[in-house]
Amino acid sequence: MRETFLRTTEEILDADPDVAVVLADISAAQLAGAAHRHPDRVINVGIREQLLVSTGAGLALAGLRPIVHTFASFLVERAFEQVKLDFSHQEVGGVLVSYGASYDMPTAGRTHQSPGDVALMDSLPGWTVHVPGHAAEARRLLLESVPGDGRVYLRLSAQVNASPHLGVGFTRLRSGSAGVVVAVGPVLDRVLRACADLDVTVLYASTIRPFDSAGLRSAVLAASGSVVLVEPYLAGTSAFWVSEALADLPHRLRSLGVRRDAEVRTYGGIADHDLAHGLDAGSLRLSIRDFLGE
Repeated sequence: MRETFLRTTEEILDADPDVAVVLADISAAQLAGAAHRHPDRVINVGIREQLLVSTGAGLALAGLRPIVHTFASFLVERAFEQVKLDFSHQEVGGVLVSYGASYDMPTAGRTHQSPGDVALMDSLPGWTVHVPGHAAEARRLLLESVPGDGRVYLRLSAQVNASPHLGVGFTRLRSGSAGVVVAVGPVLDRVLRACADLDVTVLYASTIRPFDSAGLRSAVLAASGSVVLVEPYLAGTSAFWVSEALADLPHRLRSLGVRRDAEVRTYGGIADHDLAHGLDAGSLRLSIRDFLGE
């Protein structure tokens, strides 16, 4: 996804003189050619993430469309005050693009992990949040995000699904009667393996905000009132939106994602962290079967 994002960003810079990119050293080498061609619109502020975000907002106030990029833990968690005040409070738009997801760089330690980024963004009104599960989805969502003046958070990951799904809102990939399983972004392939022989409906989304309430309601009305929400970040991040969408329908919800009960203090690889958080296919299968009583 990251390489696709950088190639697409170069194309955008070459085609649109109103787009600027702000970096904090991360990916600066890959965009060196674009910086040479457009020195006034590719700005590297160094490892100053608060300045990174404030510079992007300043460019937006000046009439440009900023793409602001670094790792998720630095872009959202470290610079959250600037996101809150300089973008949201000032009511200016931009495209914040992160990489690293919840724990894509486990050998870098806790400083490079950001399972709470979407929950933080969720505390601010008016943001569109994209969580693509494939490079082709990331490209399309970036191209759709640049026009206009909306506030967009695009969360890129090293984990990808085998195939893209380019629909809008929730895409129904399977239908069943025992419950509805919602898969967000790069957890989809694991969810499909986990549900291979279960009588469930599987919904997929690469855009999680705004939340597709109508799509979820339609699926729940056609199945039982049991919903399993599988997100590649903090467990339960979208639970509020599920409850709002189904407020007038009897339902029960199981939220799966990065665990809230304890911090995983280990290095290892991505697969080790998937297992520790119950986000591998085997653990997901056990959790879903147990919740649905199958």
